[in-house]
Amino acid sequence: MIKAVLFDLDGTLLNRAASVERFIFNQYDRFHDKFSHVNKDLYIRKFIEHDNHGYTWKDQVYQQMVYELELFSVTWEELLDDYLSHFKYNCVPFPHLIEMLEALKGMKLKLGIISNGKGQFQMDNIKALGIEVYLDTILISEWEGVNKPDPSIFHKALKQLAVSPQESIFVGDHPEKDIKAAKEAGMMGVWKKDIHWQQVDADFSIEGLEQIPIIIESSLTGRS
Repeated sequence: MIKAVLFDLDGTLLNRAASVERFIFNQYDRFHDKFSHVNKDLYIRKFIEHDNHGYTWKDQVYQQMVYELELFSVTWEELLDDYLSHFKYNCVPFPHLIEMLEALKGMKLKLGIISNGKGQFQMDNIKALGIEVYLDTILISEWEGVNKPDPSIFHKALKQLAVSPQESIFVGDHPEKDIKAAKEAGMMGVWKKDIHWQQVDADFSIEGLEQIPIIIESSLTGRS
């Protein structure tokens, strides 16, 4: 019987691609007077390219951009500080996020997030989405001193929720860091489909968040 659902954040609850596009569009406008020689589309494209779907930290991204685009009137530190302070204002949720969390809470399930990333930055984004009130635990890798796919971060979350792995589901978009890692920790893995991967060994695959309560209801009632 399922008693808890844990989520990844970026690419699962937070539409990171849309959020990044909105942020970098606005950042260009904030700094345009300092690098008006650079085309806006080029600036956006370079950031997305170097960001590598979030797997390259932004100090490296901005250092590379300052060099390649010859942004001599601004430092990479200024751009990074702007990222850290303004990204939260550009967070875009995936559709049905709040409705899905409301439905799961209505089922008396415990909910949580396990996210890789910088602690305060990720917490700011969680708050920007307005979802912290639904969560019984939040584990962020920087604050925990361990990253997914290490099973210890999954086990810590389960211990905080006082549930067993067999009573828990993990929902994520990454085949290795989310789905494989959760299954190796003994949890059920639900893959939120991502165009960057085709074949993922998950217990369930979903297109949208609205499908999660349906999966839970099937489990609770014993339907396949």
